Amino acid sequence: MNAISRAVLLLAAAGLAAAPVAALAQADYPSRPIKIIVPLAPGGTADILPRIIGEKLSARWGQPVVIENRAGGGQHIGTEAVARAEPDGYTLLASAAGPLVINPSLSPNLSYDPLAFAPVTIMASLPYVLVVNPKVPARNVAELVAYAKANPDKLNFAAPGGGSQTQLAVEWLKILSATRMTFVPYKGSAPAVADLVAGHVDLMFDNLGNSLQHIRAGRLRALAVANEQRLAEFPDLPTMAETFPGFLATSWFALLAPPKTPAAIVDRLYGAIAETLRMPDVERRLRGFGAAPGGATPAATGAFLRQETERWSKVIAEANIKPE
Repeated sequence: MNAISRAVLLLAAAGLAAAPVAALAQADYPSRPIKIIVPLAPGGTADILPRIIGEKLSARWGQPVVIENRAGGGQHIGTEAVARAEPDGYTLLASAAGPLVINPSLSPNLSYDPLAFAPVTIMASLPYVLVVNPKVPARNVAELVAYAKANPDKLNFAAPGGGSQTQLAVEWLKILSATRMTFVPYKGSAPAVADLVAGHVDLMFDNLGNSLQHIRAGRLRALAVANEQRLAEFPDLPTMAETFPGFLATSWFALLAPPKTPAAIVDRLYGAIAETLRMPDVERRLRGFGAAPGGATPAATGAFLRQETERWSKVIAEANIKPE
């Protein structure tokens, strides 16, 4: 037997020996603490959701589930950390749309490949609602479009930063309606909503959880929801698609594992999280801030992320949005 043959046999033997070890490791998963990285500061929906889920997973598995906030770099820092982590299921990413489906079109030289992550599930989604300050003379989308056409650039719209999903939703509306409005960027949703209520800006898309109290108090007027169906809480509120067919914009939050994470680990995570999202107390907590529980399979989550990437890349290109 020559040296090459001996080497091949040794490699094959090593592979056979490693296979049961890898299978055992997956069967025992999780055997130590799990870390979920959130690429944003604490306090927002993207941070609250994994904490709710993490509490239940910790109780189920008897292992701590630690939430680690790594904000900065346009959410690149935390996302890249998970992309480079060991694919063993002990480091996960909780992410909104930005790092996964929007940033690729705004930053073509990303240090990570969003499509390489192993999707686990969509944790929850919140509908975006088109809201205006009551001084705006429009009670529906058609009236808003008519006013914008008659007053080019007069309406100011708010959004948390350039390239955010809520900015892109208004840009899409502008494209479809052939109107002109002026973008006013903010450093977060809270100051944007505050200025909208105060009348310093005229309109914005915002997730229902943020705006609900102001809508009910009459401080903001809701014109439409960018959901697939009308909301049970507001059956008289039309969808954007009733005026512009195909218009869909929702705030969603996905859980993903590093690239090349074994399917057995992904499936174990998915099964536990899907059961968690069906728990009555979890559903009540989510719906308490306007969120609909998720639970899509890993395959369906991957397909959804590809669909969202295609949707927003077209808007970014047509609106000629550039990175800040």
